[in-house]
Amino acid sequence: MPRSPAPQTTTLLARHRAEELASALPPLLVAAERVAATVAQGVHGRRRVGLGETFWQFRRYQPGDAPSMIDWRQSAKTQPVYVRENEWEAAQSVWLWRDRSASMDFRSAAGLPTKRERADLLTLATAVLLARGGERVALLNSGTRPDHGRSAVDRLARLMTDPQAAVAPEPLPRVEPLPRHAQVVLIGDLLSPLPEIHAAVAGLAGRGLRGHLVQVLDPAEETLPYDGRVAFEGLENEAGLLVPRVEAVREAYRERLQAQRDGLSALARTTGWSFATHRTDRPPQTALLALWGALAQEPV
Repeated sequence: MPRSPAPQTTTLLARHRAEELASALPPLLVAAERVAATVAQGVHGRRRVGLGETFWQFRRYQPGDAPSMIDWRQSAKTQPVYVRENEWEAAQSVWLWRDRSASMDFRSAAGLPTKRERADLLTLATAVLLARGGERVALLNSGTRPDHGRSAVDRLARLMTDPQAAVAPEPLPRVEPLPRHAQVVLIGDLLSPLPEIHAAVAGLAGRGLRGHLVQVLDPAEETLPYDGRVAFEGLENEAGLLVPRVEAVREAYRERLQAQRDGLSALARTTGWSFATHRTDRPPQTALLALWGALAQEPV
């Protein structure tokens, strides 16, 4: 009879497997899970709206589906196992987008995350919370369809961390056909000209989609804390700018930024969307909690 492994050996094997599993997870996903777990302790599931229990379609069972979703009568007719989806499940999908343009690589201090890193973290943490609530999520403009459960989060993590993924690094999302009553979340610095942002949002809102805008900025972009003679370099092929005395233009700069935010707020109000701001020197949990609250609101 084979001898059972010693407790110490079993512990070492378990630790080795755990380390292998952890090493396979992208650091972004690990961080997103941690942020989502903190927020999940103080929130409830989303209030879902839709067309009730009206049958929509059968689809094949996927890992992460609850056993209660399986339609045993339909599955008995064929070899695959099928789950039953109702119409609200088709409508209640959330499409996530984050700005991947070059301006998102900015950070004013070594101890801060770049805007891109914070936007990626918020995007994936939102997907984790949605997936835990049974929602279907997808990455906008990625060519993928909504999925749910752990597989949806893993797929988003792969797409977001794969440098070869076919997601255009554009400052604004492309408008594409999405299911009515779905929701979209757009996360970026939202510093493009307001008419361009308006066109993108109007193109999505005009299809009956609810949406949420989250502006992510570095603290220096809010306060312009520099003094004296400063040379500013463009990150997206803009010409450089030499300012002899930054303090002389600080107030005008802040007014310009506030005008941009006022325009975004007005756009959100007219389309029935939400708008929130976030600074990279603040905890990501605060932004995620605010976004989760907006997602949970019933449509007006």
